[in-house]
Amino acid sequence: MRYLQDSQSHKKRLAVLITVMAVLLMGGRSVRAQSIDNDGCSNATLAGDYAFTVSGKIFLPTGSVVEREGIAMTHFDGGGNLTQVDFVLSSPNAGPPPGSAPVDPITGFHTQETGTYSVYSDCTGTFTIHFPPFTTSAGGSISGAIIVVKFALSDGGRSIHTVVVSLTPPGGSGPIPALIRSEGRKLQPVLQPVREN
Repeated sequence: MRYLQDSQSHKKRLAVLITVMAVLLMGGRSVRAQSIDNDGCSNATLAGDYAFTVSGKIFLPTGSVVEREGIAMTHFDGGGNLTQVDFVLSSPNAGPPPGSAPVDPITGFHTQETGTYSVYSDCTGTFTIHFPPFTTSAGGSISGAIIVVKFALSDGGRSIHTVVVSLTPPGGSGPIPALIRSEGRKLQPVLQPVREN
């Protein structure tokens, strides 16, 4: 009788083990399938000007949480390079910036932001933005922020959905925690009104 109980217990454990292994193998297969999925995307898919809304939080080493809301206009050249201007507001508990960044005198947007990007065949990708140095009141210079972003494209490359995976603040020695996301949409040509003579 005891032999039968041990045998049934062994069979149950073996069935659970087989089920767990099957789930793990199937999960691993779907991950591998996505990484080799070819939806036809490339760096050329992400070409043109994209208007972004930006929202999120930065977690400072002091324990403060700074909320961010902003907009950006990013130009992707279709070959892996980008330029950007942005206008981002911070919650009132944010400390003053370490200096001044280049600003367009007409629009008030921060300028001279550059970077690189890679689009993978499955329409996911990564881009990195390098912000220009800040000029201090004493005339010195502090390194600009560096932001690394993961993204997914949709709507044939006309929409981009992003999340920040690394944010090094101006003058920072390394990344600090952040939860920031953005949504971008490709600009369409402006239709000019037809004038009648």
